[in-house]
Parts: sequence; structure tokens; C-alpha cells
Amino acid sequence: MQNEARPLGVDDRVAMIEGLISAGLTTIEAGSFVSPKWVPQMAGSAEVLARLPRRPGLTYPMLVPNPKGREAALAAGAEEIAIFVSASESFSQRNINCSIDESFQRFAPVMDGARAAGVRVRGYVSCALGCPYEGKVALSAVLGVSRRLYDLGCYELSLSDTIGIGMPSVAQVGPKSRMKTRRPKARIRFQRDMNWMPRSSPVMAEMV
Repeated sequence: MQNEARPLGVDDRVAMIEGLISAGLTTIEAGSFVSPKWVPQMAGSAEVLARLPRRPGLTYPMLVPNPKGREAALAAGAEEIAIFVSASESFSQRNINCSIDESFQRFAPVMDGARAAGVRVRGYVSCALGCPYEGKVALSAVLGVSRRLYDLGCYELSLSDTIGIGMPSVAQVGPKSRMKTRRPKARIRFQRDMNWMPRSSPVMAEMV
């Protein structure tokens, strides 16, 4: 939702998430604790979380960019948070204004605070299949970032096709397949951004 030209209000976001729950989804990223100055579409995430139904089996991970975001998420009652690191150096610099190594340094205290609070953390790997600035991203870079997120303490890794350019054949033989044989115990998911996706490109084939 952060790419929407007209930000959705809290009521609309709550209604949308409730619709996803009614459709059978049990894990829904309900918002992000980022600065509303830079991402106004995520303003009011604490209120969104507070209004969502809580029952066994439902999980609402909240995206956090730094320790301040983690503190806000925990204060709002988040039971799970998510952090994100890019496999592309150029994307990392342009998206969060720091290098990949610096992003890991930023997230170390986020993980420490989450562990102390007993909150689970999932890790997102941006640009797992391609970067808008570098083009193809080396598989070794994706695996390296994924390993570091696991070592940092993430219980689940989400490989993100951030710009929606990955075709099924690439996804099936690429990072996710290789991660299945190399990761210890982390769960692996695949995430696709719909903003740049070609109309004819199948989506669900990437999930097998």
C-alpha cells in the first residue's frame, strides 16, 4: 500500500484486512512502523493493529525499519515483527540510504529487543530475483543475505521479487529452490510485488 498515490485511511485498511481474514488468510502484514513523514501511507498502523480481531491462529507481523520502529510496534501490541534487507547494494542505498552491511548493523539491536520481549522476527530479502538499478542479482548475494538474516535470529525468510520481474522458471530453480537445500531450519516463503509485474507472467507457479 505504500505505493498508492492516495493513502488508504485506517477504516479502509482494517476493512481490507478483515476481508482477507474472511477469505481464509491467517498471516497478514498489517502495517509498518516507519516515519509517516517518509511513508504517509503507513500512518496509523498502531490503530489498525489495535482494531483487528485477535484469536488463535491469526498473526499480524508488523514491518519495522529500526529500534524506534520496534519499540513502537511492541508498544502497540505487536506479537511478531519483520525486518528487511536487500540483496542488491544499489537498492539498499537508494531505498534506505545505507549499505547492506550497515542495514545489518541497524537491525542487530532490533533483534536483541525482540528476543528480550519474546517476539518472533521474520526477515525479508528484497530484490531476490532482480533489481531496478542493477538488473539481475547474483544468487550468491541472495543466499548470503538470507544466511545472515537466519544467523541474526529470523525464524522465517521471505524471498521478495521486489519489482515483479521473475518468471516461474526462474523462481522454481532460483533462490527458493537453492535455499531448501542450504538453510538449517528457517521457513522459506516467496513474496511478489505486483507493481511491475507483466500481465502475462504467472504468479502462483512461483509458490510451488
